[in-house]
Amino acid sequence: MNVAQAVGAVLASLGVRTAFGVVGSGNFHVTNSLVRHGVRYVAARHEGGAATMADAYARMSGTVAVLTVHQGPGITNALTGVTEAAKSRTPLLALAPEATSARSNFWIDQAALVSAVGVHVARVASAETVVDDTVMAFLAALLGRRTVLLRLPLDVQDEVLPDEAARAVRELRAGGGGVRRAAASRIPAPWGLTFPSEHDPEAVDGPGASDGAAEPAAPDSIVPDSVAPDSIAQFAGLLRVARRPVFVAGRGARGARRELEALGERVGALYATSAVAKGNFHGSPWDLDVMGGFASPLTAELVGDADLVVAWGCSLTMWTTRHGKLIGPDATVVQVDIDADVIGVNRPVDLGVIGDVRATARAVADLLDAPSGDVPSGHAAGYRTPEIADRIAREVRWRDVPYADTGGGGRIDPRTLTIGLDDLLPADRVVAVDSGNFMGYPSMFLSVPDGGSFCFTQAFQSIGLGLATAVGAAVARPDRLTVAALGDGGALMAIAELETVVRLGLPMVIVVYDDDAYGAEVHHFGPDGFPLDNVTFPPVDLAEIARGFGCAAVSVRREEDLAGVAEWLKGPRDRPLLVHAKVTPGLAAWWIEEAFRGH
Repeated sequence: MNVAQAVGAVLASLGVRTAFGVVGSGNFHVTNSLVRHGVRYVAARHEGGAATMADAYARMSGTVAVLTVHQGPGITNALTGVTEAAKSRTPLLALAPEATSARSNFWIDQAALVSAVGVHVARVASAETVVDDTVMAFLAALLGRRTVLLRLPLDVQDEVLPDEAARAVRELRAGGGGVRRAAASRIPAPWGLTFPSEHDPEAVDGPGASDGAAEPAAPDSIVPDSVAPDSIAQFAGLLRVARRPVFVAGRGARGARRELEALGERVGALYATSAVAKGNFHGSPWDLDVMGGFASPLTAELVGDADLVVAWGCSLTMWTTRHGKLIGPDATVVQVDIDADVIGVNRPVDLGVIGDVRATARAVADLLDAPSGDVPSGHAAGYRTPEIADRIAREVRWRDVPYADTGGGGRIDPRTLTIGLDDLLPADRVVAVDSGNFMGYPSMFLSVPDGGSFCFTQAFQSIGLGLATAVGAAVARPDRLTVAALGDGGALMAIAELETVVRLGLPMVIVVYDDDAYGAEVHHFGPDGFPLDNVTFPPVDLAEIARGFGCAAVSVRREEDLAGVAEWLKGPRDRPLLVHAKVTPGLAAWWIEEAFRGH
């Protein structure tokens, strides 16, 4: 067994289930080893797409995803997707073969390149250390909630393992592998960390990390469970006196809905989420949906009037707080996060609680329910009045906010389009959204059933990632219909991955909001009279292009054209459907002005 083969065997033993990539000579053998040991390999058409697929897969599956690319141009092609993953603190392990001679045309300083975008760098040093090096890189991705590049020097890949290293690989394989075994056998157990039981239905929900952290972790993950008693007592005291509390869940709160709702019921809190955690409280009568730039008028009003805002695994970025203006100046702000480094980074907080979201919510609830002590029982009504309940039921959804339809002349209003799709598509869905002027419409007019159904790769704000995001999400969640929402610019950037969708047999719906332009730039610069020739384009028949790739397709210019979507949904759904929607170009998304203030 050589090093390349050992890396694949070890990663399969650690529980890696799926890898994404584009195969070249440098990653040929390690990719084949992954497949040989039971890892599903998804071949993309471009490394940028492969990286984004892996990112989305990790977010939606709760497991560490593997990306495998060629040396040199493989990693440079993947860099935008890798950057998005790194900024989102996605647990992604990228396998990058490395030319070690500066005379090679493939040689670049890969470590410096990826370090510049926030990626942690590891290296397989030799055949003697390959098992430890691979295990440590994997654990860095999992426990550190980060994107890791594992460098595989070409000369090292061919080294044959000595007997001791080969025996270690065989032991991992024979023992079923897994993070528990690897952590126990290769490194000392971290202090203060516990392994959730594989039989615990909540174990898959994972650690309560920040918005920038990983999605729900796998059952084999390691979850910190301690919370400082002093901060819990202070937190309980603030909840006790709050009259209008709002809980804001970030992606780090996924899996803790039950605990947050129990505590919210106890203190009378309303619920909101950051954009990436959309759906976390879906179905609750006290759900305000997304807070921030996407917030509906009622959500913005109620959050703004709150006297206590608690950010649960939410980093309170400028997008979530509307540059700080959404939270009232007199509101008390508490931030709960497993990562001390994110407390108060984006805005000052009155109290930072370092701890797991679920454990913190339980601890505070226990203290409030205590029959005696310094913390009285608290308020059961809080922000929950019959008037507020009625307003939330009638006004909180964007689709319930009246608007003047701008459709006509062969163009459909994007709000009318998305409301129609929301009514047609199955409720049990996953929604993946690209970046652009259009993205508020699918984000806010398409509902999702829970907090694990919205894939929003926007940490780097790159257009062109949406289709690959949807592929990764669909591979992770084959039990649900995946809906990809793209602009025409992003769709054309990633058009090659339509072949991947067809080849994989993914029965997804791909909606393209086509305004024949880079709409964000049109609406940002157009009102000031700047020329727009370089951001507007002639029409493209995306439906016909999609048919050429093997998709079913329907063109939508008016609401009645959605009948074609209804027909596809009747079955057999044996091909993906592309919905080419010609949307009204003159409609600037409501969030654009706010968004560009951050530039």
